[in-house]
Amino acid sequence: MTTAALPTKDRLIQAAAKLFRTHGYHGVGLNDLLTEAAAPKGSLYHHFPNGKPDLAIAAATWASDQMLRLIAASFAEAKTFEDGATTLCFKLAKLFDLTGQQDGCPIGSTLFEDPGKAEFLEHAERCYSGWIDEVQDNARRFGLSETDAKRRAEHVFLLIEGGWQLARVRRNSDILRSLPDLFKTPPAAPKKAN
Repeated sequence: MTTAALPTKDRLIQAAAKLFRTHGYHGVGLNDLLTEAAAPKGSLYHHFPNGKPDLAIAAATWASDQMLRLIAASFAEAKTFEDGATTLCFKLAKLFDLTGQQDGCPIGSTLFEDPGKAEFLEHAERCYSGWIDEVQDNARRFGLSETDAKRRAEHVFLLIEGGWQLARVRRNSDILRSLPDLFKTPPAAPKKAN
């Protein structure tokens, strides 16, 4: 199904996800969204009564769902946790190359530009937690304890988020491909204060 064949609401969501990822939330106007989505003027408020903030939440949800699918596909046929994490890094590197090497994180670019919006930060927390939970579920599937699975999942998340930013700055997707070397040494458990 082509983008033009999608219903107006879906076109608006996907257009917002793309534009927010490339230009940030504040860098995109309503006319930009309508033009990119090839949507009539009244359609934005028809589908998103609170306008751009509602659309931002919907776009972040859509982008997060795409990431969840990517994580699931990366671990689907993996023989070990490290294999799944490596596949994920390589898939993200390919995505990085396809998007022109300048796109930001779809959640961060959309929801972090307005720190006064508690609903944005709460939604970002839900999206990121969903990604971590998906990786953690796979870690448990490979026999890691609950504690180790959580620690490894958060480690993967932190490396990927940081790796994406460094790859953007250096315009080099090989940074994402090199992340699996860092998975081989899982982070130590935090030490308890005396």
